[in-house]
Amino acid sequence: MSAIIEREHLAGGTDLMERRRSGVATAVPQRFVVTDAMRGIAWRADGGATIGASMTIDALANDARIATAYPGLSAAASGLATPEIRRMATVGGNLTQRTRCWYFRNPALSCLKKGGNDCPARDGNHLYGVVFDRGPCVAPHPSTLGAALLAYDAIVETSARPALVVADVFGDGSDGTRDHLLAPDEIVRAIRLPHPASGERAVYRRAISRAHAEWTLVELIVRLVIDGDAIASSAVAYGGVAPVPLRMPAVEALLSGRKRNELDPTRIAATAIEGAQPLPMTGYKLALMQGLVRDALEALIRH
Repeated sequence: MSAIIEREHLAGGTDLMERRRSGVATAVPQRFVVTDAMRGIAWRADGGATIGASMTIDALANDARIATAYPGLSAAASGLATPEIRRMATVGGNLTQRTRCWYFRNPALSCLKKGGNDCPARDGNHLYGVVFDRGPCVAPHPSTLGAALLAYDAIVETSARPALVVADVFGDGSDGTRDHLLAPDEIVRAIRLPHPASGERAVYRRAISRAHAEWTLVELIVRLVIDGDAIASSAVAYGGVAPVPLRMPAVEALLSGRKRNELDPTRIAATAIEGAQPLPMTGYKLALMQGLVRDALEALIRH
């Protein structure tokens, strides 16, 4: 198999350095100048935030104004990885990081994302794989912030495009050769969030196989905008269950326009797995998805 040459722009380098050590990434990364504007948060005249792509996840997680304006994003940033990684890893890096699949991470094995012809996980060990089978690759997308930003309808600014809907960064998962749809030379510069929603309540939940320092099996962001006792709008996004982060419009339809005391978390949780096509080894994730929805909604209803 020919060597895979990667052109990446070095920020925290938390994932790239690991892949270089293991021999998966063979090229010396192309560096770029990180400006102060790419590290910080700018609050626009419309009240929304623009987050620099090179801002560390730790700085994002500990920003009090972000926590107030975008509680689901703040909670997701606080919950991912470990404190050490959060201090080095960046927002843009998390958004565009490579798959965690152990076949991809093994330099001796071929797969679609390394120029191979098939996905060895599909017929092999796919214990941590997808439950929404949307393409030839069965590895779930690893970006926690990707799911959170999807729930906030964020806009991504790149070196090539000034306004890219975050869902279009990932696509629909049908291209098994890619983790995102950015061009090789396209750099994520910033992420624009909409005006904060008055009355928003949000939670981040995840299921992992051990208490700390583990990649998620399933993760969930639920946002409810409360007007009096009614839910004016909602957003529900999952990570760890598909080749791309997923919004759940069927779940959102059962939430938006309802009164909080009318919600049935168990019924809504059943809707969360509609359309799922679990692999032989990933059916257990369906129960995790339902449990996370119930837990999140019960927490938001009680709040």
